[in-house]
Amino acid sequence: MPSLGSAPAFTRSTVLVVDDDDEIRELLADYLSEAGYHVLEAADGTQMWAHLRQGLPQLVVLDLMLPGEDGLSLCRQLQRWPGLGVIMLSARGSAVDRIVGLEVGADDYVCKPFEPRELLARVKAVLRRAQVPVAPPAIAPPPTGERFCGFELQRARRQLTAPGGASVVLPRSDYRVLRDLLARPGQVLSRDLLSRSALGRELCLKTVRWTCASAACASTCGAAMCQASRSSPCATKVTC
Repeated sequence: MPSLGSAPAFTRSTVLVVDDDDEIRELLADYLSEAGYHVLEAADGTQMWAHLRQGLPQLVVLDLMLPGEDGLSLCRQLQRWPGLGVIMLSARGSAVDRIVGLEVGADDYVCKPFEPRELLARVKAVLRRAQVPVAPPAIAPPPTGERFCGFELQRARRQLTAPGGASVVLPRSDYRVLRDLLARPGQVLSRDLLSRSALGRELCLKTVRWTCASAACASTCGAAMCQASRSSPCATKVTC
């Protein structure tokens, strides 16, 4: 590829039309000139490089089938200038041909025969994209945790960080209890509510009581006495 050195960019929107068909090239040049563009013409790759040494246009309308070096090869080399738009012209309109043209770096692909007004619209679209700086995609800020009493809770990870920096991943049951407490600041929550939150069900506590094994003892000493005197031989431990 010929070296372009430090070729300056044209200050006016300039379109370089590269096509070996004189009639099509002149038609495009006239149409684009009437639309207000500065138009350069080239019949092959050699003339194209000669124009590019004089100054870089904003857009190259490049025919695919050129004598000598073809449009695909030229388009691939033009990718050295990222801001230079390229519209490929070709009589080959199959999906494969269009895909190949776009893959080598063309910004658009127009099949012959074409409507001049459509080509003009595509020229405007490519130049508009080239001239407007593309802002980088917005990156969402990292999620901030919920802070309380010097602690920080990352809900998505169930991670609790202490004021000193130490952190721990809470078990699900502990996280659920802490979540409910934070959701109701200043309120007293019952044991049953926190149990349902932690376990996902009612808490079943085992109750231990002492009762008399014999009716005779119950009638003699009474249940209260037997419960108080668990060492009594008639006392029986009942769990429910």
